Amino acid sequence: MSIAKLLKTFNKVIPSNPTSISNQEIIAEKLAKTLVSSGLKPLQATPSLLSNLDSHIIHLVLSNPHVPPHSCLSFFKFLQKNQSLTPQKPDLRAHVTLVCRLHGARKFAEMKNILNCIVADDNLRCPVSIIVSLVEEDGFNEPKFVGKLCDMLMRVYSDDRMFEEAVGVFDYMEKNGFEIEERSCFVLLLALKRCDRVELCFEFFHRMVESGVEITVYAMTSVIDGLCKRGEVERGRELMAEVVGRGIKPNVITYNTFVNAYVERKDFGGVNEMLSMMERDQVAYNVATYTILIELYGSCGKIEEAERLFEEMCKKGIKADVHVYTSIISWNCRLGNMKRAFVLFDELTERDLVPNVHTYGALINGSCKAGQMEAAEILVNEMQSKGLDLNQVVFNTLMDGYCKRGMINEALRLKGVMENKGLEADTFTYNIIAGGLCKLNRHEEAKTLLFTMVERGVAPNTVTLTTLIDIYCKEGNFVEAKRVFSEMEKKGVKPNTVTYNALIDGYSKKGKMKEAHRLKDEMEDKGIKLDTYTYTSLIHGESVHGKVDMALKLFDEMSWKGLVRTVVTYTAMISGLSKEGRSDEAFRLYDEMMKLGLTPDDRVYSSLVSSLHTARP
Repeated sequence: MSIAKLLKTFNKVIPSNPTSISNQEIIAEKLAKTLVSSGLKPLQATPSLLSNLDSHIIHLVLSNPHVPPHSCLSFFKFLQKNQSLTPQKPDLRAHVTLVCRLHGARKFAEMKNILNCIVADDNLRCPVSIIVSLVEEDGFNEPKFVGKLCDMLMRVYSDDRMFEEAVGVFDYMEKNGFEIEERSCFVLLLALKRCDRVELCFEFFHRMVESGVEITVYAMTSVIDGLCKRGEVERGRELMAEVVGRGIKPNVITYNTFVNAYVERKDFGGVNEMLSMMERDQVAYNVATYTILIELYGSCGKIEEAERLFEEMCKKGIKADVHVYTSIISWNCRLGNMKRAFVLFDELTERDLVPNVHTYGALINGSCKAGQMEAAEILVNEMQSKGLDLNQVVFNTLMDGYCKRGMINEALRLKGVMENKGLEADTFTYNIIAGGLCKLNRHEEAKTLLFTMVERGVAPNTVTLTTLIDIYCKEGNFVEAKRVFSEMEKKGVKPNTVTYNALIDGYSKKGKMKEAHRLKDEMEDKGIKLDTYTYTSLIHGESVHGKVDMALKLFDEMSWKGLVRTVVTYTAMISGLSKEGRSDEAFRLYDEMMKLGLTPDDRVYSSLVSSLHTARP
């Protein structure tokens, strides 16, 4: 606060005209008696009583012991709301006096509200030392009260995100020997963490330690959580070691924080180390620990391990909540274990747990991926009957399910329903429907839809532009395909394996093998992974256009790169060899194919038969 502001504050606090004090006391006494006997109504009816009101009179009324604290508060609020009736609104001293009266009446919530008024008003806000000096002037100079007042002020600053001021109150209390409550420091730590002021949170925690403030495991864990969320797990470990040395033992929440951080980093060694430390310290898993671990094993495809943990949790008497059930249901759905997912869902409802949007979303997604659209529709109806409305993700999931089954009209109908509910179609919506149209060879409609998407200001992504490239390639319009491809990186959209595959397949089918191989080399240079589809397209192109030896080279290359050859790959290679009359090699691949359990189609048999007629002598 500036010197001018301080003088202005003190001018408001100290009466400017001492000769008028007796008159002020008379007015104050009248107001006090009115408040005690009749409340605020006479003040509203006779505004003349307030016409000479000044800061000193307000102070006399508020500090009058005969006026109950609740009447003081009513009077104070009346002055705040009816500024047209009085030339004077409550100043800093009035606020501080009322705070003192409210504390005496143990009205702590109201006391905090008044302190918040001081903090929020630029004309009232001042250093804590001035507030304390006004308290002492009013005779409320007991150290315990002043300490509690500062303590509450620190919390108010924390709630209002005025962190430097909150730390300033801490400094004042430390300097003047007041007892500092850990609870208020904890409020500040949480507020700093929520606002991502992790460094200040870390520094303040060390100030707490150095000042001798009682440190709890919760304060330590809140700082560790902030560090872990920023990826600074090692600093979190160092902090824990330091505090453990002072006799504070980490609890299950502390360990969960580290386990979760290591899971996010995919550091399985770190996860196992933390679990070993929990075992050493005899810290039992809680429901959150199991949820984190189930998520971890589910994400690795280790559903058996996730199920084992789920059963272990139930045997230990730890009640699974809806989040645990949703997690294990979701992973079963992703792996196509729909029967097990529905068993778990039934178990969830039998235990009187209420499934949420995510629970239904997981089951709907699993049903759609399994092509069980009827089951998905039943779930949607059940979900809505329970008051859970469909969100964007569920709508997109359903549309994707319908498109995969070729039910494009159902998908388009749902898009309309979604938009009528006020949800705008996003990039995923457009990509799903465009992909569905492409599968039905309705390429022109797919292009129109994607152009409409861009016109509506929906940003295209890699899938969008890859779909366009694929359409242009199938149409043989390589000029447009190359234009879209070259514009991708300019727009900050990186082409992926699927993008390159679309172009390679297009070029290969048109016999433009030079361009196809150039793209293959470009993928390798950029570190973009070549997959089975990449090689199959190239093998097909080389085989069709008589370059069978090149096709065989690519076919063998797949093997040492660890790529799985599909029915399509074998068919392309057998077809190429058969055209060249190399029946022995073609039949060898046929036998290899059968041993792998791949079922040949009619094209393979036709190729093999034709190879016998064109076999080399």
